[in-house]
Amino acid sequence: MDISERWNHIQHKVHTACERVGRDPDEVTVLAVTKNASDAMVAAARELGIQDMGENRIQQARQRLADFPELHWHFIGTLQTNKVKHCRDFVLIHSLDRWRLAEALNGQGKRWLKRVPVLVQVNPGGEEQKHGLAADEARRFVLQVVDSCPHLDVRGLMAMAPYVEDPEDVRPVFRWVKQLQVQLQKDGLDVPVLSMGMTNDFEVAVEEGSTLVRVGSALFREEV
Repeated sequence: MDISERWNHIQHKVHTACERVGRDPDEVTVLAVTKNASDAMVAAARELGIQDMGENRIQQARQRLADFPELHWHFIGTLQTNKVKHCRDFVLIHSLDRWRLAEALNGQGKRWLKRVPVLVQVNPGGEEQKHGLAADEARRFVLQVVDSCPHLDVRGLMAMAPYVEDPEDVRPVFRWVKQLQVQLQKDGLDVPVLSMGMTNDFEVAVEEGSTLVRVGSALFREEV
């Protein structure tokens, strides 16, 4: 398969998952993760009409922004507070996971005269090797950020499910994140984005309410 065929196959999977649960496929954005993609691959993806792309290292992300400024770049990796100053031009930062980072981003937003768009990263599986807020503190943290950080625009939640051989095994994880979103909406917050689901489990994530799935290897490296 070439990248065009892979892209069509990914889109077909998203559409089929939406059909199974009665969702509109236009509600789901596929984010092309370019960590292992060459510039030629990024350009080929752009030619297919893919606009939303994500990087997880600041140095590489800054270079991508410079080389492809017309695309919508997301930062999806762990963010250190001393790198926040480089984050002005991302359309969305997926990895707000602690109060010190919230303060740093809020301060930069004030300097930039803008509200910085962020997702709060949660760790519903409780995995020690992954970043993100534990289930029992996520809601409180989101409410605190919204109340205390006027230069942050909390758009929703991001979660990475545990890796399992059978994607069905992570359905409860995605369902929990969706329930947290619903609770926050009942709290009066506008949090429309759920960034969950990757190459191996994005169909289940879409069925459980994901609005943004992160696909890298399926598009740029592996046949699907």
